[in-house]
Amino acid sequence: MNKKLNIRNAALTFAAFSLFAAGLLSACQTAAPTAAPSEAPAEATVTGPLKIKIGVSPVPHGDIVNFVKENLAEAAGLEIEVIEFNDYVLPNLSLDDKSIDVNFFQHLPYLTDFNASNGTDLISVAGIHIEPLGIYSKALKSLDEVPDGAVVGIPNDASNGGRALNLLAANGMLKLKEGVGFEATVADIVANPKNLKITELEAAQLVRSLEDTSVSVINGNYALQGGLTPAKDALALESGENNPYVNILAVKQGNESNPAILLLVKLLTSDEVKQFIEEKYAGSVIPAFSTLN
Repeated sequence: MNKKLNIRNAALTFAAFSLFAAGLLSACQTAAPTAAPSEAPAEATVTGPLKIKIGVSPVPHGDIVNFVKENLAEAAGLEIEVIEFNDYVLPNLSLDDKSIDVNFFQHLPYLTDFNASNGTDLISVAGIHIEPLGIYSKALKSLDEVPDGAVVGIPNDASNGGRALNLLAANGMLKLKEGVGFEATVADIVANPKNLKITELEAAQLVRSLEDTSVSVINGNYALQGGLTPAKDALALESGENNPYVNILAVKQGNESNPAILLLVKLLTSDEVKQFIEEKYAGSVIPAFSTLN
C-alpha cells in the first residue's frame, strides 16, 4: 500500500512540476521583449509640397509665374508646373477638362464671353496685372500720319475687339454709338472720318499684321512677345486707371478653395511680384493687386 502511495505521490509531484514548468515557459515567452515599433506610421503623416499645374501665355504671364516658381514657391511649400499656350482658347478648354488646375492669360470680360459661348463654368480668383492695349505701326511715328483709307488691324474676339474700337475712338480715329461701351462692334461705328478699313484678326496674329496694316491694335502680351515695348513703342496706350481688363487667375468653379490655388494667389500678389513687374516691364505691365476680382 505504501509503495503504491509513493508511486502515486511521485506521479502527482511530476505532473505538478510539469504544469509549473509549462506555466513558467509560457510566462517567459509572454514577457520576451518585442521588436522596436516601426517608424513608418510617423513618416506617413509627413506630406510634401502642394502641387499645381498652371497654363499661361508665355509673356508676361509665364515670366511672372516663373519668377514665383524660382524665387518664392519652394520656401512657401508649393511645387509649380508651368504649361505655355500661344492662343486664347486652349488654356480655357484645358482648364475645363481639368488638364490644368488654373490658368493665367485673360481678363474677366474675355472669360465671361468665353463661358457664355462655350457653356463652361470658369471663374476668376484674383486679379494680377493690367496689360494696356496699344496702337502700333511699322512705318508711322504718330497717329497724325495715319492716311485716309488706312487698314487698321484689331483683335477678332468680342471682348478685345470692343476694347480696341474704344481705344481708336479715344484717340479721335472714329466715333462709336453712344453708350455702347466695351461691347462695341464694327457695326457700332457711327463716324469714320478717315474711312479706316477695320480688319479683324486673331489676336496672336496682330504683331505679324504690322507688315500689312498702317496700324494695328495689339494686346500687351502679344506685343511683348513680339519684341515690342508698349510703354515706348505704342503710338497710343490704354490707360491703366479704372481699367476693367485686369488679367486674372481663373479656375474651374468648385476648385477656388484648393489650398494650392490659395497659396499661388498669395505669392502672385506679394510685394516681391509687384516689384518684379514694375522693374521688368517699366509701365508696359501694371500691377493690379488692389483691383482683385
